[in-house]
Amino acid sequence: MPQKNRYPLPDLNTLPEDIQARIREVQEKSGFIPNVFLALARRPAEWRAFFAYHDALMLKETGSLTKGEREMIVTATSAANGCLYCVVAHGAILRIYEKKPLVADQVAVNHRKADITPRQRAMLDFAMKVCLRSNEVDDADMDALHAHGFDDEDIWDITAITAFFGLSNRMANVTGMAPNPEFYLLGRVPKAKSAA
Repeated sequence: MPQKNRYPLPDLNTLPEDIQARIREVQEKSGFIPNVFLALARRPAEWRAFFAYHDALMLKETGSLTKGEREMIVTATSAANGCLYCVVAHGAILRIYEKKPLVADQVAVNHRKADITPRQRAMLDFAMKVCLRSNEVDDADMDALHAHGFDDEDIWDITAITAFFGLSNRMANVTGMAPNPEFYLLGRVPKAKSAA
């Protein structure tokens, strides 16, 4: 049965001005409004907190994780949490950042067999443990990541991204948030060249 929104999406024009401005900025950049922006906007204070934390984790300029690696974490753990919206949306972003049209599907289904580096595999092994069995994380897990060049701040980032998207996955699943159709093709087929 196809997903449907259990909560009606608000009209963009009825939202607070700061939220409207951010959503229009995203729309201009991507060509559409990702459903998450409207779905969560029904509660403006929570929307602001959600996207502030999202941006702090996903857009930060420090640490050794690339933007593509951050999206790998989201895609792999969202698949483990059964979140269609986040797998499709963040899988699209992952394909774009990594310039690999197959990587998101591989990471979502089985990161151990994906076309990624040993370092990225170790990162996702840890993220999956945080996602599914965080109570079992021990010093050996930290040592394994240190051996691949991750420092303690990188490990915090991996953990925080996994935890934050655990929240996001659950909100998307319960609200019935459906992925925008545009996400399915992003990063899979070359962009049409504009006529000069």
